[in-house]
Amino acid sequence: MKTKSDFPSINERPPEGLREDGTAFSVLIVDDSMFVAKQIGQILTSEGFNIAGTAGDGEEGLEKYKELYPNVDLVTMDITMPKMDGVTALTKILEFDKEAKIIMISALGKQDLVKKSLMLGAKNYIVKPLDRKTVLERVVSALNR
Repeated sequence: MKTKSDFPSINERPPEGLREDGTAFSVLIVDDSMFVAKQIGQILTSEGFNIAGTAGDGEEGLEKYKELYPNVDLVTMDITMPKMDGVTALTKILEFDKEAKIIMISALGKQDLVKKSLMLGAKNYIVKPLDRKTVLERVVSALNR
């Protein structure tokens, strides 16, 4: 069986999900679609991020954020969810922690809600269907702000 040392390291680069000290950034995923939550989780863990938790709606996301605080570096927040939508959850998390870094996840056609979210304090947004490169770029960019 081949090991990592059998392959040349021309493309060797540090995983995007790690700080300079080698510890992983923690992400809370809030999405009512298990498929999307799993997809985001896989993209992020493949780059060394730690998934601190997942929530299926805004209400649960807010509670999880408060529970995990201050050990959450970033939240991915779906805009359209049952019980409490993402825009309301964004507002409530920012009321609790004005330094929170939140990226909105949106379906096509929700530009008005995306704009509103950005004006309220979201750091960025990602449109579904998810693209690995875009997810990583936006997450890393939001963490470095």
